[in-house]
Amino acid sequence: MNTIIPILIFVLTSLSLTGFAQQVKGKISGSVIDGNTKTIESANITLLRAKDSSLVKISASDKTGNYSFDNINEGKYLVSISAVAHQLAFSKVVELNANNLLITLSAIRLVPKSKTLSEVTVSVKRPLIEQRPGMTVLNVDASPTNAGQNALELLEKSPGVSIDNDGNISLKGKQGVMVLIDGKPTYMSPTDLAAFLKNMQSSNLDQIEIITNPPAKYDAAGNSGIINIKTKKGTIKGMNGSANAGYTQGYYGRFNAGTNLNYRNNKLNLFGGLNAGTYHGYNRLSIIRKFYGNDHKTLAGMGDQVSLTNFKGNYESFKAGLDYYFSKKDVAGFVINGNFGINKQDPGSNSNVSDERGSILYRLRSEAFNKSNSQNLSANANYKHTFDSTGREITVDADYAYYDNMSNNNLNTQSYNAENVKNGETVSLAGTIPSIIRIYSAKADYIHPFKSGIRLESGVKTSFVNTDNQVEYLRNSGYGWSMDNRSNHFIYKENINAAYAILSKKLKKWDVTAGLRVENTVSKGRQIKNDSTFNRSYTNLFPNVGVGYAAGKKNQINMSYSRRIARPDYDALNPFVYFIDSLTYSQGNPYLQPQFTNNFELSHTYNRFLTTTVNYTQTDDIITQLLKQDTEKKTTYQTRENFSSMKQWGVAVMANIPVRKWWNTNLYANVFNNHYSGIYQNDPINISTTSLMTNITNSFTLGKGWNAEVSGWYRSKGVDGLLVANPMGAVNSAITKQMFKKKGSLKFGVRDIFSTQQFSGYAKYSDVDVIVKSRRDSRQYSLTFTYRFGKTNIPSERRKTGGANDEQNRVKSGGQ
Repeated sequence: MNTIIPILIFVLTSLSLTGFAQQVKGKISGSVIDGNTKTIESANITLLRAKDSSLVKISASDKTGNYSFDNINEGKYLVSISAVAHQLAFSKVVELNANNLLITLSAIRLVPKSKTLSEVTVSVKRPLIEQRPGMTVLNVDASPTNAGQNALELLEKSPGVSIDNDGNISLKGKQGVMVLIDGKPTYMSPTDLAAFLKNMQSSNLDQIEIITNPPAKYDAAGNSGIINIKTKKGTIKGMNGSANAGYTQGYYGRFNAGTNLNYRNNKLNLFGGLNAGTYHGYNRLSIIRKFYGNDHKTLAGMGDQVSLTNFKGNYESFKAGLDYYFSKKDVAGFVINGNFGINKQDPGSNSNVSDERGSILYRLRSEAFNKSNSQNLSANANYKHTFDSTGREITVDADYAYYDNMSNNNLNTQSYNAENVKNGETVSLAGTIPSIIRIYSAKADYIHPFKSGIRLESGVKTSFVNTDNQVEYLRNSGYGWSMDNRSNHFIYKENINAAYAILSKKLKKWDVTAGLRVENTVSKGRQIKNDSTFNRSYTNLFPNVGVGYAAGKKNQINMSYSRRIARPDYDALNPFVYFIDSLTYSQGNPYLQPQFTNNFELSHTYNRFLTTTVNYTQTDDIITQLLKQDTEKKTTYQTRENFSSMKQWGVAVMANIPVRKWWNTNLYANVFNNHYSGIYQNDPINISTTSLMTNITNSFTLGKGWNAEVSGWYRSKGVDGLLVANPMGAVNSAITKQMFKKKGSLKFGVRDIFSTQQFSGYAKYSDVDVIVKSRRDSRQYSLTFTYRFGKTNIPSERRKTGGANDEQNRVKSGGQ
C-alpha cells in the first residue's frame, strides 16, 4: 500500500503537466500610471479570468511602469492592479484567441486612496497558496472545498507541514514549531492542541501563515519557525457572521458546531464566536522491545506488548472582543479567549516478558482509566497610536493567561506466570495530578519610517511565568492503600526580558533587512519533596538578516539567516513520573538546558509561480526525546535530554499550476536530510536519513456551484529525534455544493481513502532496541454545512498579536 500514494501523486502531476501543450499561447501587456501621470514601479499586477475572477498569473510593473504576461491560453481575461497608497484598479475585459494573440491594454491610471470613497470595496479571488518574502500563506476561502475542513486538516495539506499521530507538528522535517492563533498561543499540549484544531472549522479561518525565518520582532523561540492561524473578524458596518455544523464518521461518530458574529458601527467593532464538539476514537499500539546486557550487545531478554485505547471527550471554546476607534489615529481593543475540555481514556494492555531464549518469564495485564479536565483563559488589552500618514506608530499590549489542568489516573496490573496462573494480588496505582500555570506579559512596539527610505522597527517585552505542579500517587498491593514514593511537588518560575531593533531599506532592486533581538532569562525551580532547587540566568543575542534581489520581472531571489532558541516546555522540566502502562512510563528532566539553532535559507521565485528553496539548519544541545530501558526490571521510560547536535539540509519546490479554467493544481515537494550525532551512555550515536515529503492539491470548479478536490501527501522514511519513522501518507477527496445564493455550502469529504495514514517506526541505539506500530481510525467520512449571513465582502481587518507567544506555547497540560 505504501506505493499507492507516490504513484497517484505522479499520475496527478503528469496529468497536470499535459495541460500546457494543447492550447495556442498569447501575450497580454500594458502599463500603469498614477493620478499625476507618473509611472508606478513594482505595482502588483494580477491576471484574472473574466468568468470567475480566479487567478491566472501574478507579475509586477518595471521601473517604467510596464508589465506583460506571456504564454497565456486562449480565453477572456482582465487585469487588476494595486500599489501602496493607491486604490485597486481593473482593466476592461479582453479576449485572447487565434486571431488576436498580442493584446496591449491602455494605460491604467491608479487613483490615490485619499481621493477615493472609503465605502467602495472590490472582492478579488485570492490564490490558494501565496509565496511572500519570508513566509508562505494559505488563503482558506480560496478553495471552496476547504469548507467543512478543520484547522488540522488544513495544516496537513499546507506546504512543508507534517503532523504525527500524537499531534506533534513539524515544519520541513523539524520539530519545535511555535503555533499561534491570531498571533496568540494556544495553551495546550500537542495532543490537546491537535484535538482543538480538529474542531476549529475552516469557516472561521482566514489565513494560515508559515514563517520559516521569523524577523527579530517575534520571540526567538521555535527552532523551525512559526505557524500563525488567522481567524476572521469583520470590519463592515452592521452585522455579519457565519454558522456551521458537521458530523464525522470514523469507527465512531463525532459532532461539531460553531458560530462567529461581528458587529460594527462608526466607532465600535464587536466580535466573538462559540465552538463546541465531541471526539471519539481508538488506537491500537504494539511495541516489541529487546533488552541487552552491560556490553549493549548480548541479548538479555525481550518484551512484547499490545495496547488498545479508546479515547473520547468534548470541548467548548469561546472568543469575545472589541475594538474602539477614538479617532483615526487612536484605537484600543480587548480580547478574551476560553477553552474547556474533558478527555477520557481507558487503555488496556497485554504484555509478555521473555528471557534471552524467548521463553516467557511472566505476563502482565493492565487496565487503566485516565480522565483530565482542562480549562484555560487568556486576555489581551491593546492600544495603537498612529502619528502620521508615513506609517509611524506605536502599539502596546498587556496579556494574562491562566491554565488549570486536573488529571486522575488509575492503573490496575495483574501478573501471571507462563501458564497464565496468577502471581500474587492485583497491584493498583491511583494518581491525582493538578497543574496550574499563570503567565503575565507586556510589550511595546514602535515603527518609524525615515525620509531616507530606512524603516526602523523596535520594541521591548517582559514576561513572568509561575507554574505549580503536584502529583500524588496511592499504591495498593493487596494490603490497603498507602502513599507511593513517586509523589512529588514542583514549582517553577521564569522571567524573560527582551528588546529588539530592525532596520530595513529598499535600494532599487535590493531589499535589505537586518535585526537584532536580545533576551535575558532568569528561572528558578524547586522540588518540595526533597527540597532541591536550581537557579539559572543567561542572556543571548539573536540576529536576523534578510536580503531580496529582483533579478528581473520574472525572477526574485531571497536570502535569510536567523538564530533562534527553544527553551524546554514546562512539563519537560517537571520531574514527575507519568505511567502509560505497567512497563512504560515517562518522566521529566529539570536539568534540561535550552537549545540554539542557526537557520540559513536561499530561495528563488520564477514569475511568482515556481519557488525553489534551499535551507541549512544546525541545532546545538538539541532537546531530544529518548527511550531508556531497565534490563533487570524489563521496563522502558521516555524522557528528554540535551543531545549533542542536529544538522539538516533541504531543497523544496512549490508550484501553482492553472491546468485548465476549471482545474488548478498546487504541488509541493521537499527533500531533506536530518543528521543526529552525540553520545548516549558512553556510546557514540550517528543517525542520518534523507527523506522526501510531498503533497499535491487538485481543485476543480465544476459549474453551477459544484466544486471538488483531490489531494494527497506522502512522507518517505525519516528520522525525528532518535526515532526512525517508516513511510506513510494519505489520499483525500471532497465535493462541495454552494447554495442559497453562495451564502451556504454543503460538503461531503473522505479523508485517508486507502487507510494508509498509519504510523510505524523503530529506535535502535546503544542498548535501546524498540519497534513501534500504531493504528488509528484514520479513514473518516464527513458531512458539513456552513452558512454565512450579513455582509460577506469583508476587507482586511485590524489584528492583534499579544506579547505572551513563547511562554504560552510551552504550556503542555501539566505533563499530559
